[in-house]
Amino acid sequence: MKLMEKAPAKINLALDVLFKRPDGYHEVEMIMTTVDLADRIELKEIREDNIKIISHNRFVPDDSRNLAYQAAALLKERYGVRKGVSITIEKNIPVAAGLAGGSSDAAAALRGLNRLWRLGLSLDELAEIGAEIGSDVSFCVYGGTAIARGRGEKIVHLPPPPKCWVVLAKPTLGVSTADIYKRLKLEGIDRPNVKKMVEAIYENDLSKVCSNLGNVLEHVTLPLYPEVANIKEQMKTFGADAVLMSGSGPTVFGLVEHDSRMQRVYNGLRGFCDQVYAVRLLGDSNHLD
Repeated sequence: MKLMEKAPAKINLALDVLFKRPDGYHEVEMIMTTVDLADRIELKEIREDNIKIISHNRFVPDDSRNLAYQAAALLKERYGVRKGVSITIEKNIPVAAGLAGGSSDAAAALRGLNRLWRLGLSLDELAEIGAEIGSDVSFCVYGGTAIARGRGEKIVHLPPPPKCWVVLAKPTLGVSTADIYKRLKLEGIDRPNVKKMVEAIYENDLSKVCSNLGNVLEHVTLPLYPEVANIKEQMKTFGADAVLMSGSGPTVFGLVEHDSRMQRVYNGLRGFCDQVYAVRLLGDSNHLD
């Protein structure tokens, strides 16, 4: 038996870091939403009682470092599953990009294995398990649009944001999320207004969404990586309605309302950045099917 799961990328419309917790993690408040750029996960039963990861992307680990592998291992151990599985990851989301590709793969593996192994777990239960794997996995189990608090595992669902184009551009560099958080100084920095972003989403007001984009991690990543700051400036110059870095970077996204302007932004960025995508905001968990 085999089945497929979709693993969409996410962007952060707002990302605030409130304080460092006693457990070493940072307390966050962020608004995440899914976009129409997705990995495809194929799950297939195998005779051997082990976990096999298959990917043709050399940056995707095929062992216990892989978050989808960790998801399968956790379910096997917790529910006494004595079956093997082959997990094939068709990678479309750039790796180490601030788009939660690995977390989304893990979430897709959780959803798919729940069906494959007939575990009968709810999405809430899967999201709780996902929190043990990584901070973004809980959100990715649900997809859609949500406020994430705590380490990212406390999820409050929101309606989808206003429809628009999203142009994504990733420079050819990797950014360590742990390193960015380690360097973050929380005093005297501009913070996004998460409450106003929630209002903008409920009002379905794209201009209000655009004017309330914000990400405190830009204060660290942009000075460290001038290429990221440059992409931001270029995207604004080419005419994006609003521009922000996603997660800890290095991917930058621009929200664009009109098709013609999207094409201009996309074409302009293709001139000096290899990984550029023009996709739609999904923002609705129904698009996981």
